[in-house]
Amino acid sequence: MRQLLPAVPLAALFLVAFVLPLIALVAISLFRTPQFLEIGPDQYLRFFSDAFSVRVLLDTLQLGAEVALFALFLAYPLGIVYVAAGPFGRAIITFLILLPLLTSTVVRTFAWIVILGREGIVNSAMLSLGLWDAPARLLYTWGGLIIALTQIQLPLMELPVINSLLRLDRNLVKAAEGLGAGQFRIFFTVILPLTLPGAIAGWLLVFAAAATAFITQSLVGGGRIILMPLYIYQQAVGVQEWPFSAALSLIFTAAVIGIVVAIGLASRRFVRGVDAA
Repeated sequence: MRQLLPAVPLAALFLVAFVLPLIALVAISLFRTPQFLEIGPDQYLRFFSDAFSVRVLLDTLQLGAEVALFALFLAYPLGIVYVAAGPFGRAIITFLILLPLLTSTVVRTFAWIVILGREGIVNSAMLSLGLWDAPARLLYTWGGLIIALTQIQLPLMELPVINSLLRLDRNLVKAAEGLGAGQFRIFFTVILPLTLPGAIAGWLLVFAAAATAFITQSLVGGGRIILMPLYIYQQAVGVQEWPFSAALSLIFTAAVIGIVVAIGLASRRFVRGVDAA
């Protein structure tokens, strides 16, 4: 029993900061009206019977998946360069990966607003080079939101991928090279399957972080792209629909956790199959 005493403060903090608010959220979501007069499942029925609300949830999950895929696509080349670099090169790459984490998300998001704006760096460069006749609409678009979120969440993907690449047995790569396999074949038949646990871990981290990124979604999306974090905020603060916003929060949380758990379980079975083979 004494061995558990050091964990008591952490358990108490978890109880006060997470469990009790979650219970309160569940209780609030069961009220039928904002006046908290009657109890029933009306808020959940309202969500699933409203095509707009369901569409917002699906768009949010799609955004998280797309950002995670783009981050994964960028993580492997940088990870391979990291493994091949010397001590000094690895130190520089590590610094560049961790540097964004030392900067506030708000600051990085505002930087992307400057970059993607009508008079931003991208439009100015393209107009100066004569590649565009008029400024393109990059800000407040789905593509701009994906680009901003990918850059902001990339460290969460890069670190697990690099860790998996460092644990990879280089003799397997040399053996594949000795058998005449090309670089692409080596990557897809040796490197990717053996580093899949790190890739999946990074994908899940980026997916959850991108889907719930309220600040970036609101600023880069500009309120024109309605996603679950902004939708919940509008219902809670804008129209004071506290029971409905609580139900939205719980449904969104359950959807994200459900996808994370499902992919985690499926990946474990797949990795076990690869190891057995």
